[in-house]
Amino acid sequence: MKKLMFLFPAFIFYSFAYMQPAGQQANPFIAFIPLLFFGFIISVIPLIFYLVTLQNTFNLISVENRKMQPGEVWLTLIPLFGIIWQFIIVNRMADSLKLEFASKGIKTEEERPGISMGLTYCILYCCSIIPFLGILTSIAGLICWIIYWVKINEYKNRLIYSKNLLK
Repeated sequence: MKKLMFLFPAFIFYSFAYMQPAGQQANPFIAFIPLLFFGFIISVIPLIFYLVTLQNTFNLISVENRKMQPGEVWLTLIPLFGIIWQFIIVNRMADSLKLEFASKGIKTEEERPGISMGLTYCILYCCSIIPFLGILTSIAGLICWIIYWVKINEYKNRLIYSKNLLK
């Protein structure tokens, strides 16, 4: 029953897309509008969870080691500006984590934590507009984005663990 409930909105959108006055032919491209809408929603939800992870990580970094305010990560949602802002977030996150880990004496594998995978994902994301090559760089960028997200989450967990040890 729940599966049918999930399909109901798609059925309604599809039905309205093909409703035409008598004598006019239906435009098949109108049927893709709901698919684009659902695709947009599906892609925004992980982005929001990603930005929450970044914000929470910045919140755990002490103010003197923070190179960026936690709420500034949401500027990523601004169209076109967000593409450039990702590079800034990656650099400032790496610098902030470096200072925080150094001040707490926590060892990391990278000198600037997360910088290599973060910049890789940003560059691949920018290259996704290249015709023909774009689909490959989009897939690679998505994979690198997920890896970067997991890395930042691991660093966040290290910060939580170190705060719990100090209590």
